[in-house]
Amino acid sequence: MKCWLLLMYGLYIDDVKGTCSPMIDTVCVKCIFFFYCCFGLEKPGCYISNALKAAGFHRSLSDYSLFVRSYQGNFLALLIYMDDVILAGNNLQDIENTKLFLSRQFKLKDLGQLKYFLGIEVARSWNRISLSQRKYALDILNDTGFLGAKPSRFPLDQNVSLTQSDRKLLEDGSAYRRLVGRLIYLTITRPDLTYVVHILSQFMDKPRQPHLAAAHQVLKYIKQTPGQGIMLPSTGNLQLQAFCDADWARCKNTRRSVTGHCILHGGAPISWRTKKQTTVLRSSAEAEYRSMATTCCKITWLKNILKDLKINHTQSVTLFCDNQATMHIASKLVFHERTKHIEIDCHLIREKFKQEWFKHPTFELHSNRQIYLLSH
Repeated sequence: MKCWLLLMYGLYIDDVKGTCSPMIDTVCVKCIFFFYCCFGLEKPGCYISNALKAAGFHRSLSDYSLFVRSYQGNFLALLIYMDDVILAGNNLQDIENTKLFLSRQFKLKDLGQLKYFLGIEVARSWNRISLSQRKYALDILNDTGFLGAKPSRFPLDQNVSLTQSDRKLLEDGSAYRRLVGRLIYLTITRPDLTYVVHILSQFMDKPRQPHLAAAHQVLKYIKQTPGQGIMLPSTGNLQLQAFCDADWARCKNTRRSVTGHCILHGGAPISWRTKKQTTVLRSSAEAEYRSMATTCCKITWLKNILKDLKINHTQSVTLFCDNQATMHIASKLVFHERTKHIEIDCHLIREKFKQEWFKHPTFELHSNRQIYLLSH
């Protein structure tokens, strides 16, 4: 981590006409690419892609917006979002040469060392990098009139249960949808808001008064900690650790379970998600097992990203789960009648065990909880 996060620079490519907000409508993007394909035109991203390939960069197969180049001990990573570019490397001269090369191909504006990118503020010190969205959070509070509101210690009260039939509909739901959309983007650096924002986003179609009240509770919570974010240390163990869980039949409208996971790299959170499962499950063990399968797929993707970034992750990946029945299903190579309907997930996890970075699970007891440890 510390080898490629030492030097980061931001660029702005003025050659692409127009830009898109972080909450860009994917339908618009598909329509634009459709017209490009119909008229036989080259996609806008191909221009910079061909230029980078000519400069010796290789596109990541896990993330098409990531380009990497490594030779003679010098490593350079280039991340693109529309007309914004981030350069990160371990050699300052290599970064300058790359910027000079790109300036010959496109009209660039050099923004210097990375401090602000797509609403994300970057603060650096000698031993860590801090990511936050303080200005973005304050803008939300200012636009909604909650800048002077009384702060709250919790984003959502424990006993609050929201459903689609709570009280009367809002006369104008556009303000609620706009607010929840901005909160979704705020979860990029706020894992503590992921779960409650996931709940609020389920009622964007027909928002009601209790839903708006819950959203206002989130704003009061943001008022207490507007600058909270993520801290990425530059030193330490770079081992991946994952935590997965499932809330069985959490949704009162559909009785679908909710999957949640959080993945740490070097003790810093790098991936987190809360998502409603696609089917109704009849047991908590099945819900937990599907959560484990989803987390395994995410770990596999992160392993490929680390490989592209030349980070050699030779340690075992530790996956924590608190369901004993799920751990027994994963460890025993016997299919029972009650587990046939999750046969795909079973095969998925067992294939990971056979790989060189996933071995047969062992069990340990820690802090009165069962921990599922994937170890060598």
